[in-house]
Amino acid sequence: MELSLFAKEMSLFWDCFLACALASYPIYRLLLLTKSRQTIDPHAPETHLRKQGTPTMGGLIFLVAILVAFIEPLVRGSLPLRYTTLDTVAVVLESQSFAILALFFGFALIGFVDDYVVPRMTAKRGLGWIQKLLAQIAVAYLASASMFRGESLMIVGLSVFMILFWSNAFNFADGLDALAGSLILGLSLGFILLSTLNNEASIASYYATALAAGAIVFLAFNAPPAKMFMGDVGSLPIGAFYGMMSVLFLRSGTTSHEFTTGPGWEITLREPLYLPLFILSLVMIIELVPVPLQVAYFKLTKGKRLFPMTPIHHAFEKKGWPETRIVWIFALFQLLCSLMAYYYALGMKPS
Repeated sequence: MELSLFAKEMSLFWDCFLACALASYPIYRLLLLTKSRQTIDPHAPETHLRKQGTPTMGGLIFLVAILVAFIEPLVRGSLPLRYTTLDTVAVVLESQSFAILALFFGFALIGFVDDYVVPRMTAKRGLGWIQKLLAQIAVAYLASASMFRGESLMIVGLSVFMILFWSNAFNFADGLDALAGSLILGLSLGFILLSTLNNEASIASYYATALAAGAIVFLAFNAPPAKMFMGDVGSLPIGAFYGMMSVLFLRSGTTSHEFTTGPGWEITLREPLYLPLFILSLVMIIELVPVPLQVAYFKLTKGKRLFPMTPIHHAFEKKGWPETRIVWIFALFQLLCSLMAYYYALGMKPS
């Protein structure tokens, strides 16, 4: 990563951290005043019953971080990307930043309806899975079409799929105190490291830095025993962001060969980051995949379970592991996955 870009992103980190820190307590008080309380799933481990009524929608803190990251280039007159010759306002409003902002706030709106509106208007805990999925597909398609404007329909379709996968996987991962916040730190580090290998994906590093700053502030409230939970308003858009950034890396990859065939003719071959991104997303795969497998197995065998409980972190609770131990192991495993993903991606870049 270029030193000037690193300095900009460190500046962004502290700006987002300060903004989130200032907004965090008012957000917490707002959640208390509006009685935005968590309703514990009756199928969750018995130890979770004590968490009933804990304020949810703490993910609003991350909306502050993303908004600061979006606005900062306008205030400072500098760009989050390496497009230094273009007009600042045009780039921010017409490029990848606007697509990310639309994706984040679109999924946050779905989360808000699921966390707050539906429980207030009905006796349900949230949106039905079909309603939620259709809303996610609509927002994911619009944001992907904007992000990958001019790309093939296959790229847009892949983006929609990855957004749905990551958003729901991260939503499942938000099930223990400090788990989701810790995973954000590890995942953001992974995306920041991978972005050093490709200038075209520097925007992933920029917004991942903002999320990392928000995660540190959020963990101050979410550390056990949690004073507030992230809720779908935070977990859905955060996962969606990582999903879209994964496609950005898959599309652009990292330079593997670059050579000249004649005057004015240069050829650059790119190597897609399939393996590094697979390694980076291992925790999300572990969190999401067992859930539909459990449902299918339960129905096919008329009541038998393939796993003690899903999402998989609850299976460890079922085995008697303390919550803090599970969080530490998952967080450290994500950190190792991020470092290993970078190690393999580094091997793809020519020395």
